[in-house]
Amino acid sequence: MAIKPGMGRKSSNKNPPFFSHEFVIQNHADIVSCVAMVFVIGLMLQATNSLASIFIALHHNVTGAENPRGEPYFYESGWKDGCAIFFYTLICIIMHAILQEYVLDKISKKLHLSKFKLSRFNESGQLVVFYTMSFLWGFDVIVREQYIGNLSKLWESYPDHPMGFLHKLFFIIQLAYYVHILPELYFQRIKKDEYSSRIKHAVCGFVVIAIAYFLNFQRIAIVLLTLHYFCEFISHTFQLINIFDKDEKFVKLSIIYNILFFLTRFATMVLSFLTLFYGIDNASQTKRGLILSIIYGLQGTLIYAFIKNLLQSKRENAEEAASTKKSKSDKTKKERKRESDLPEADQNSTQASPIAIASNNTKKLKAKVK
Repeated sequence: MAIKPGMGRKSSNKNPPFFSHEFVIQNHADIVSCVAMVFVIGLMLQATNSLASIFIALHHNVTGAENPRGEPYFYESGWKDGCAIFFYTLICIIMHAILQEYVLDKISKKLHLSKFKLSRFNESGQLVVFYTMSFLWGFDVIVREQYIGNLSKLWESYPDHPMGFLHKLFFIIQLAYYVHILPELYFQRIKKDEYSSRIKHAVCGFVVIAIAYFLNFQRIAIVLLTLHYFCEFISHTFQLINIFDKDEKFVKLSIIYNILFFLTRFATMVLSFLTLFYGIDNASQTKRGLILSIIYGLQGTLIYAFIKNLLQSKRENAEEAASTKKSKSDKTKKERKRESDLPEADQNSTQASPIAIASNNTKKLKAKVK
């Protein structure tokens, strides 16, 4: 029986050999779905329930067995979170494939984009969905925990401030998402020249979030991530607009993102400094210095990359304008040379204005009448 192409890839009339690279790429979403289903089925069986629950459920509950009914449970970080990250990485791969096939591929087919724009469209389309979900989720947790009206909650009772269910699941999904970027380089046939930037994005995102999560800086981390994700959502939204905006009608709106970018960086540095060196005083100086240096180093890198891209874009626009002006100047010179090669009478007729030609014609007509 022929295997139909699954999610996240283009259909093909030929069926590749089993376990070949092409077979795995075409059917990777179906394969990963089967692996995830093994854990789900294992959760339903009594013999394997305890093992499967390590991968699916959240662990390290600190509420206790005598928690009153209806009261929320609270968790802390621990080694079992690695198993949950693995399982939810599989879920991220499946969701990535669904979004790619049923939304992005259908839109891109109608647009007839070039290869470069298609790659940008797929990347920004995936990231816009992720950043939107993460921002709304993080903002919901911030409102629930009442961090906005009371910033002191960011450092109260550190390090013994456990997380709620949604708070902990937020970090598990974040870590799983950045892990899933690495196998997607293979599944999505990403070009090798794009490997470096995407690997840096995945590794840096995972390392920074993991350090904040396992060192019990989850409260300040979720606030800073929510700010960062909102800024990145605006950035990739403008990238999508630029792909659709062939007449460049919305180019001037990019100044909104430029202002928001620097406001986000400034707010991030101020909040992290207040929390780590003003609020948290019962942590070691080394730990606080490590976290703050990571945050400030990351902000400096983002600002440097932003300014570099901005200057490069202006340089390219200036070169394009100069090239257009030069081509127009060359065209004018060719027209003048072509006119100089004509006989004198033709040159005069070419150079004469329509008004002068009409006046000469009127004089000739009057002379004939006389």
